[in-house]
Amino acid sequence: MSTGWHGVFPAVTTQFREDMSVDIDDTQRVQDALVKDGVNGLIVMGTCGENNSLDPEEKRTILKAAVEVVAGRVPVITGVSEFDTRRAIAYARDAEKLGADGLMLLPAMVYVPKPEELIAHFKAVAEATSLPIMLYNNPPAYRVNIGYDVLQALEGVANIKAVKESAPDPRRFTDLFNVFGDRFELFAGLDDVALEGLMLGAKGWVSGLTSAFPEESVQLVAAADRGDWEEARRIYRWFMPLLHLDAEHDLVQSIKLAEQIMGRGSERVRMPRMPLTGARRAEVTAMVEKAAATRPSLTKARAA
Repeated sequence: MSTGWHGVFPAVTTQFREDMSVDIDDTQRVQDALVKDGVNGLIVMGTCGENNSLDPEEKRTILKAAVEVVAGRVPVITGVSEFDTRRAIAYARDAEKLGADGLMLLPAMVYVPKPEELIAHFKAVAEATSLPIMLYNNPPAYRVNIGYDVLQALEGVANIKAVKESAPDPRRFTDLFNVFGDRFELFAGLDDVALEGLMLGAKGWVSGLTSAFPEESVQLVAAADRGDWEEARRIYRWFMPLLHLDAEHDLVQSIKLAEQIMGRGSERVRMPRMPLTGARRAEVTAMVEKAAATRPSLTKARAA
């Protein structure tokens, strides 16, 4: 049942030009830099990739470009975040044709489904593709929890292999292991409980702030992999003020501003999102600059 996915998978940003069209060259540059910095995979067009602000053709162009620039060095997983099941199926099929290595599948947007509707949505998309699928559970953001009843109904769907767990309660990792054993591979999905997830058995971390500080993210997971919890805590404590940004409503703007400050990308976002201004912009800028000025010394060892 294994996907082979492990380690740090940044939810990469989509870069825009001044006229707010997609900048494919800059998006590829951001993706290539992260791979060179040692990440273990890329999540393309998740929340930080502004999936639901993209046109259907833009999504396919971005995915094709990501597969091209990564060139097999790490897995490329694409978000499947659509308003209805029909569109999710169509995108999943196209993603497979375009060379994606897997899907991160969300509930259909806007509508809050009943459990049986959520099950039917996930099954329908899974049946449309042979790609391995990571389900994305984020109750605070999407107002629906992928409960144990839903996962039990999906145990027999062979290509649903993993769960990105973004519930803020780390007890969920242990509860999932106790109910399902190793049937579903678990990934930490909320930055400020990432180390707790890794300690409790998550195979990897789908991360937002890695886009601004990839080396520290890689070394955090590497330390956890080798059981060096003192080192992992040291990096995590330094990182935590920024990691809290991933749990805020304006996480995309904050992460893209952090990328810009670190010289890795642009803060431009598509409306209805708008770049941070005023006191909030000053607060996030100060946090990033402090983190940059106090970066921990690192033992260079790629996450296993």
